[in-house]
Amino acid sequence: MAGAMLLVLSVSFSLRADFQGSTHMLPFEEGVINYNSAPASNSVVTLQKNLDGKVKTLTFNPKFGYLQALLDELKIPQSSQMLVFSKTSFQRDFISPGSPRAIFFNDDVYVGFVPGAPVIEISVADPKLGAVFYTLEQTKVEAPKITRNNQCLECHASGKTVGVPGHLVRSFETDGNGVPDLTSGISMVNHRTPLDDRWGGWYVTGKHGGQLHRGNLIGKEAFDRQKSEPNFAGNITSLNRFFNPASHLKNQSDIVALMVLEHQAHMHNLLTRLAYESQIALATYGHIRYLKSPVEAFLKYLLFTEEIRLAAPVTGNAEFEKEFSLGAMRDKQGRSLRDLDLKTKLFKYPCSYLIYSEAFNSFPAPMKEEIYRRLWAILSGKDAKGPFANLSIETRHDILEILLETKNDLPDYWRKPSK
Repeated sequence: MAGAMLLVLSVSFSLRADFQGSTHMLPFEEGVINYNSAPASNSVVTLQKNLDGKVKTLTFNPKFGYLQALLDELKIPQSSQMLVFSKTSFQRDFISPGSPRAIFFNDDVYVGFVPGAPVIEISVADPKLGAVFYTLEQTKVEAPKITRNNQCLECHASGKTVGVPGHLVRSFETDGNGVPDLTSGISMVNHRTPLDDRWGGWYVTGKHGGQLHRGNLIGKEAFDRQKSEPNFAGNITSLNRFFNPASHLKNQSDIVALMVLEHQAHMHNLLTRLAYESQIALATYGHIRYLKSPVEAFLKYLLFTEEIRLAAPVTGNAEFEKEFSLGAMRDKQGRSLRDLDLKTKLFKYPCSYLIYSEAFNSFPAPMKEEIYRRLWAILSGKDAKGPFANLSIETRHDILEILLETKNDLPDYWRKPSK
C-alpha cells in the first residue's frame, strides 16, 4: 500500500450506517475541493514553516530519530501509544509481531513510527481538505523536511473512508509474521463495533473483564486457542511476553487510547464528507436542502446513538486518560465532553468532543446552521423519537448545558427556555 498513514483495525458492520449507504467517491481532486493543489493549513504546515525559518528545530535521537521531538512540537502525548503488528502500512517490510508499528495521536494529528524504518508517517485532519499525509525522513540532517505525500490516497480515499481522503481503523487476523488475512474483517472500526471484532493485528494492554477481543492474537493457533481459553492473551498490562518493548517509547498499546482513536478517526472522515458535500451542493444548487440524510447520519454518530455498550468496565493507562482530559472545555460544574465513562460506554456525556474542532467550526455557514437547528431539536427534547430515542432526558439536558457554556457560536435561540 502506498500512503503515509494506515491506521489498522476492522469489523463486520454495514456501510449503510453512514449517510444511508452513500459512500461513493466524491470529486475532490479538482473543481470545488481542488485537493491536490489547494494549500493545506494545519499544525504540520505551521511546524515546517517554523523549521524553514529556523524558529524551531527537531532534535535527532540515535534510537528513535525525530520521533520524540516531533511528538513534542505537535503536542501529541507519548501516552497515546498503540502498537500494531499487521503488515498494512506502506512500510510493511519493517513491521512484524516482534517489531510493531507505533501510532500516536492528538485531536488532529496521527503519527506512525516503525523501528528501523526510513520515514516517520504523519497524517492530519486538515479543516479544509480532510486527511492530508506527510512523511519525515529518519536521517539526521541540518534542516529536516516534512513532505506532503498524495500517493497515500491510493488507500486512503475509498468507500472505506466514506468516499473522501480519510483514515482507516481496521481489524484483521494475521499469520505468525503479521501478514493479514484480508477476508477476516471489514475496514471500518469505530464506536459501533462490538469489542469481540476489534483489534485484530494489534497489541492491547489494559483491563476489560470477561469481554473478548481479537488483540494480542498472532497466527491461527492463537485464534483457535482463544475459543477454548477465552482471554488467555487479554487483560494484560505489559507486552514483555510478545517482544522486547524497549524498541518503543512505552511498554503499552493502551485499550482506552484505541477506543478513543476508533471514534475519532471515523468522526474525522464524516466531518470531511459533510464539508465536501456542503461545498459541492452550494456551488451546484446554491443551497444544502438535498443533504438532509447526510446531516441525520452525522448527528447519529456525533451523539453515539449506535454505540456498542460495554459489558464490563475498561481500565487503561491513567497517564493517557489524564493527558486526554487536559484540553477539556468545562462548564461551571466541571463537566466536559471529554469525560470518560469506561463502565458501560466510552464517554460520560455522549456528544463528540470534535464538535469543538476546527474542522467542525469551518463548515459552511448554511451547514453549521442546519446542524445546530437539528441538534437543538434533539437536545431540547423536541425530537425524541427514532434513532435519538435512546438519549435520556438527563443526558440531553447535560449535553445541552455543557454546550451552552463551552460553545460560543451557538444560535441565540439555544439560550431561550424550552416550552
